[in-house]
Amino acid sequence: MSQFILINKLKVQNANAIAGFTWGFPAITHFLGYTHNLARKLTKESQFADINLSGCSVIAHSHHVHTYGKYEAEFTQSRNPPYLTSHDKSSTPPVIEEGKMNMIVSLLIRCDGNIGNIKDSFIDWLKKVCLIQHLAGGTVINEDVSIDIFSAEPAKLRLIKRKLLPGFVLMDRSSFLKEHYESLCETRPETELLDAWLDFSALKKSARPKHDLIATYLSRMAEEDVTIGSELEHIWLKYLEQPYSSDAIPDILIKYFAGLEPDKLNSKLLQQWLAYIEPNEETDADWEYMPKPRQGYLVPIMVGYKAISPVYEQCKVKNTRDCETPVCFVEAVHSVGEWMSVHRIKTVDELENCLWHYHYEKNWYLCKQLLNNQSETCQPSESGISSANTELDFY
Repeated sequence: MSQFILINKLKVQNANAIAGFTWGFPAITHFLGYTHNLARKLTKESQFADINLSGCSVIAHSHHVHTYGKYEAEFTQSRNPPYLTSHDKSSTPPVIEEGKMNMIVSLLIRCDGNIGNIKDSFIDWLKKVCLIQHLAGGTVINEDVSIDIFSAEPAKLRLIKRKLLPGFVLMDRSSFLKEHYESLCETRPETELLDAWLDFSALKKSARPKHDLIATYLSRMAEEDVTIGSELEHIWLKYLEQPYSSDAIPDILIKYFAGLEPDKLNSKLLQQWLAYIEPNEETDADWEYMPKPRQGYLVPIMVGYKAISPVYEQCKVKNTRDCETPVCFVEAVHSVGEWMSVHRIKTVDELENCLWHYHYEKNWYLCKQLLNNQSETCQPSESGISSANTELDFY
């Protein structure tokens, strides 16, 4: 019977905060690697031979990246180099640039198998292993780890959510990236996938010509004329919700201001309107943040790797990790994720969809969630970007 192992509120110190192009939180590959390492150790315990671990969900409770300076954009560095036999012990060791962070996270891991009367001994074993195992390169500093095992049934959902609150679960939103890219290509065929990804990850501003006199005039019109004035103001406010484009100005507004008398009373208003619909380099403007393509706490994430070379025999590549494993060079694959509050999980199926799993294809080594694996609109090779090439292949 399927069950969930809840490793609650792990306190991790000096975890890796850089993942590919992104920084601020470890890549999902770290957490699946942590689960995979647990599963490998389980195989060496004869009493737990029937227990299998599959899938891991990440819930963040707090985080603190080691940064300083304006906009917190510089990482705090220290002189902690790796041991090198050729290093001169009398000289000052170099600073190896790295991004570190502290965080408190919970892991929800799916567990298959018959636990039965070995539940207590299994939890004791997990507590022991979780304390000595590194997570995202960081050290677990809990004095004791709270671990519970729940059956995958609706009656336990409320209890699981209560233990995870307040917290945010990381969801795969690669389908958002695909949809946004396809919509951009409809109007701009030359759009690259990187452009769509940056719409989710970058803070963008757009210039809008000054329009304070226009807004005041339409607001006064709405008070004086409930029918026409209110309609014009409603159309104007709706138009302001989108980034500025002179081509998107409603025709009804263009016709209305074209019909105004250019007298002394309306001269400044009409001057501002003409500058608004036909701006030039000297036009005064306000800078506005451009909203992301979709609502939600959306963030850029790293979701795996893409092979950029053949698989070599170990003896053909120098300085590898061991003497047996074949070697392949890879580049990071990026996509879009969402931090979703745990209280929005309503059913056990939705809780299952929060679990990340490994997904393998030729040259692609990815982390995905079950919902996106089963979706016809988000097939592999269609929803992420790789830094491995300039064309930015889908995954």
